[in-house]
Amino acid sequence: MSHSYTAAEKGGQETKMLRIYLNDHLTAATASVELAHRLRDGHTETAMAVDLERLAAEAEQDRAALLAVMRSLGVPVSRPRLVAAWLGERAGRLKTNGRLTTSSPLRTVVELEGMLLAVQARILLWRLLAGLADAPGRLDADRLEELRFRAEAQVDLLERLRLRAADEVFRPAPAV
Repeated sequence: MSHSYTAAEKGGQETKMLRIYLNDHLTAATASVELAHRLRDGHTETAMAVDLERLAAEAEQDRAALLAVMRSLGVPVSRPRLVAAWLGERAGRLKTNGRLTTSSPLRTVVELEGMLLAVQARILLWRLLAGLADAPGRLDADRLEELRFRAEAQVDLLERLRLRAADEVFRPAPAV
C-alpha cells in the first residue's frame, strides 16, 4: 500500500522520519558506548587493552558527533529511548554463556561481534547523512566522510580483535 502526501504533509512526514531514524541511531550509539566501556574495562590487562581503549573513546566521539548532527538539524533527543538503550545493554549482560558464576571467554567474541554490528550501522548512518548534506550549513559532508572513514577503520580493527578472541576460544591449546 502506498501513501500519497501533499507537499506540506510530505515535508512533515520527512521530518518525522528523520527524527525517528536519528533517535534510533542514537539509541544504538548509546548502547554501543556502554558495550565499548564494558569491553575496555574487562580487558585492561590483556593485549587488547590499548585497542579497546581507543574504540571506547571513538564510540563516545561518534555518539557526540551524532548529537551534534541532531542539534544542527533541530532534531530533539528522545530521553525514553536513551533509558531503554541503557537498560537493554544492561539486560544483555544477563544472557547465558555456558557458565553460571563466572564470565565465559565466549563473551568477548559475542561482545566484539555486537560492537562490529554497531559500527557497521554507523557507517550506513554517516553515508546516508552525507547524501543529505546538500543544504548549506546544515550538515558538513566532509566531517561525515571523516566519520565514515574512521568507522571503516574501526570495523577492520574489531574484526582482527574478534578473530583473535575466537582463536582463543575455539582452537584447542597446543599439547605440551
